[in-house]
Amino acid sequence: MDSIMEKIEQKRVQVGIIGLGYVGLPLALEFTKIGFKVTGIDLDKKKIEAIYNGKSYIKDSTDAEIKNAVEAGLLKATTDFSVLKELDTVSICVPTPLRKTKDPDISYIISATEQIRRYLHRGQLIVLESTTYPGTTEEIIQPELEATGLKAGVDFFLAFSPERIDPGNPFFNTKNTPKIIGGVTDKCTEVACALYKVAVDSIVPVSSTRAAEMVKLLENTFRAVNIGLVNEIAIICNKLGMDVWEIIDAAATKPFGFMPFYPGPGLGGHCIPIDPHYLSWKLKMLNYNARFIELASEVNTNMPYYVVNKVFDALNTQRKSINGSHILVLGVAYKRDIGDVRESPALDVIKLLKDKGGIISYHDPYIPDLHEENMDMNSIDFNDYNLLHNYDCTVIVTNHTSYDYNKIVEHSNIVVDTRNATKGIVSPKIVKL
Repeated sequence: MDSIMEKIEQKRVQVGIIGLGYVGLPLALEFTKIGFKVTGIDLDKKKIEAIYNGKSYIKDSTDAEIKNAVEAGLLKATTDFSVLKELDTVSICVPTPLRKTKDPDISYIISATEQIRRYLHRGQLIVLESTTYPGTTEEIIQPELEATGLKAGVDFFLAFSPERIDPGNPFFNTKNTPKIIGGVTDKCTEVACALYKVAVDSIVPVSSTRAAEMVKLLENTFRAVNIGLVNEIAIICNKLGMDVWEIIDAAATKPFGFMPFYPGPGLGGHCIPIDPHYLSWKLKMLNYNARFIELASEVNTNMPYYVVNKVFDALNTQRKSINGSHILVLGVAYKRDIGDVRESPALDVIKLLKDKGGIISYHDPYIPDLHEENMDMNSIDFNDYNLLHNYDCTVIVTNHTSYDYNKIVEHSNIVVDTRNATKGIVSPKIVKL
């Protein structure tokens, strides 16, 4: 029987990916582009149907890419985990959300591992890509798989390689973003590196799975803490009667020792609001309080309340209250130009405004309907900026590039801008963070 290294070199390896979301689908397509046969596994039947119909449900992957891969016989998709017995490699790309208590929810990882255990065979490579706390691969996955009698590093190979997907980024994608890889043994690292280097431009091996897990948490904790800092600076500047955006732009002219971060209505997405809590939780198990993480979380979590207070102040200048006011929220995605509402602060802003009696509508060109957080809303038809006159206040939560902000300011009664989308526009109607 040929070794997995020989199969990789000869492009005969059968690649498997569990989870065909923002991480798994782009990864699958990168492997098909170099001629590897890929089988994706996902419990969402709609995703499977979309793939076979050549339709992308992710902005970073095109219809043409999917259609070409399927028609070439290089991409298959299924809900049936029994295909694992035919696969040489398995990359786990499942969600790792937080529970309401902000404890890690690794149930998807555990479920995927249980399925892999049923079909694990000699020579197979298993790579976890889902973000998690340091020790997960060795403490959760390895014992479960070795319960089969096979040994990691000898009979099968096990590694961790954190996903680094930034949805909607026009410059960096799966292929040109360096890939961190750490195995439970040196041989595991070697095999995992051999697989990924055929699809990713740059591979960065580290000493262990724990090191690889920690790298991912450092990256996103760095961002969360610095965003928390600049959000507090925004509050400070407001109290001092200063424009925080002017301060940041001026500071950013320093060619060394400063990296600009920008305030906003809160944290969103699948990484930054969640990942630092995985590290904080792990440290609590060791009787240590990660104070920077907790403080940043406190500041960032309170930003939607700060935005609502800005709306309160803005309406007050018009001798109106939130209660009974018609308020339009522009943009509910967690970042510009994508159709993703995961952990979006817009959801909190809408809920808080509704709780205060506001009559809330929203528009987002990427999100036609919203069924999150007990919400059942549809994006309004927004083809005429004159419609803004019908609202007492317009709140810019996500600054999509498709909006004409001059027209928004012109036709709105008052604008609360949480993203500095109206930069350069001078109007007494504008209220910023």
